[in-house]
Amino acid sequence: MTLLRVFLALGGIALLASIIWASQSASIGASFSEMIADPWGVVALIDLYLGFVFLAVIIWLFERNKLVALAFILPLPVLGNVWAAAWIVWRLGALATRLNPARAN
Repeated sequence: MTLLRVFLALGGIALLASIIWASQSASIGASFSEMIADPWGVVALIDLYLGFVFLAVIIWLFERNKLVALAFILPLPVLGNVWAAAWIVWRLGALATRLNPARAN
């Protein structure tokens, strides 16, 4: 479980690093304009934001404290999968236990 947690955290960090690199390399406004001009770019954005909705539902159902749930759900559209990775890394043990109690160890 620790190895998986480290792997997921490194993935989130790599994504954050790529966001920083991209933001220094190109204008987000110009890039966004190009993306929405391409049908596949629109599909990618729909996929991304629908994924945020799916994860938001999981977070809402999982978190007993709804303020904690909202603290992770509301920033998702802005912080994206870096924020999703933070929640999954934080909750990985409890997720594994609830999803499959026999394999949590």
